[in-house]
Amino acid sequence: MLRAYHDREWGVPVRDSRTLWEVLMLEGFQAGLSWITILRKRDAFRAAFRHFDPAVVARFGPRDVTRLLKDPGIVRSRAKIEATISNAKIFQALQAAGDDLATLAWSMAGGAPILNTGKVPAQTPLSAAISAQLKLRGYKFVGAVTVYAWMQATGIVNDHVPGCFRRDVSARARRPRAAM
Repeated sequence: MLRAYHDREWGVPVRDSRTLWEVLMLEGFQAGLSWITILRKRDAFRAAFRHFDPAVVARFGPRDVTRLLKDPGIVRSRAKIEATISNAKIFQALQAAGDDLATLAWSMAGGAPILNTGKVPAQTPLSAAISAQLKLRGYKFVGAVTVYAWMQATGIVNDHVPGCFRRDVSARARRPRAAM
């Protein structure tokens, strides 16, 4: 499962705001857990959160929170569930105001994926800056470490190790730059 995720998804540049939001929410659920836990539960998360459609999730209410807290297929953390609902409302409001998650993230990254040429960090000044911008907008569970994992997963940064076929495939469309 992890190999398939690595070989097909991890590090592939994502420029769709809704998909970026879904991955950011899953990374938030991952905080304190292993990624394989989230990956194994991803289909259940998608079903429980209505395919991570922010317009739908933003309308979730107390009954939905109760339903989600009883769902053994997902991580049943009230704080993370409520944060996801709140983050959906923020996503919707910001989009209505012309503020786009993809534009925010990619513009802060310089518009192109960053090819990391050094040691793989847990966070960077750029992940801290994106985290700060997301928090200013009201997002929760978006600390610098979570944001860096999100940046890796969505191809904003390429942390595939030298010699990995995905590094080379992903690097063709990228400009070399030290991770920020």
